[in-house]
Amino acid sequence: MSFIFFIYQWVIFVPIFLVSTILCALMTILGTKLGDSNFWTYYPSHYWSKLTCILALSKVEVVGKENISKDESYVFVANHQGAFDIFLIYGYLGHDFKWIMKQSLRNIPIVGQACEDANHIFIDDTGAKGVKSSMEKAIQTLGTGMSLVIFPEGSRTLDGKIHRFKKGAYQIADELKMPIVPLVIEGSFNVLKRGTLKLRPHRLKLTILPAIPFDPASEDEIKRRLDLSFNNISEVLNH
Repeated sequence: MSFIFFIYQWVIFVPIFLVSTILCALMTILGTKLGDSNFWTYYPSHYWSKLTCILALSKVEVVGKENISKDESYVFVANHQGAFDIFLIYGYLGHDFKWIMKQSLRNIPIVGQACEDANHIFIDDTGAKGVKSSMEKAIQTLGTGMSLVIFPEGSRTLDGKIHRFKKGAYQIADELKMPIVPLVIEGSFNVLKRGTLKLRPHRLKLTILPAIPFDPASEDEIKRRLDLSFNNISEVLNH
């Protein structure tokens, strides 16, 4: 069975994925220049992500959609299990947002340009000035009514376990007094682990936890919400 799926991966999945990725990026680049940027920065990637999960033969379950409203803005924070986190969130969260992503992704041909045209935010961590500039852009984006998705671990896990969160996402949310919404990703590590190209079908689950509102009375609001979201995500993962 594993040999059959290996053939399927390289003969069917990979060619279709590459073609759909290029088409999605081109539609985003052209659409943002010629049409409604909000439409073209969301829907091509939304359906590309759904197609990718279907092609990977991975059944998707979403829990907790009632915890968010399409009319509100949030800072979404998620554990980072693997590459399929992107497809799971983009395809199934059901809420328009911008990613905060590594600066290195800007160098991917066509895709990097599409991300830039879609106004996703690249984090420049080469120095304090770059980090400050990236944070300011993120705050400006949230100020327009848009939501953000951030992986506060920074990198995909190597062992499948959740690791320490960095505070950047919480500083941004604190600046604008915005609610934090924890997202729990399960199964992505099993579909495609970091450091391998071997794809494996596996159930994917996205759990949208209740929002953690800003508390003006808190003495250290950043640490409170960081710890609370980390603990809430960990609790679901360890159930």
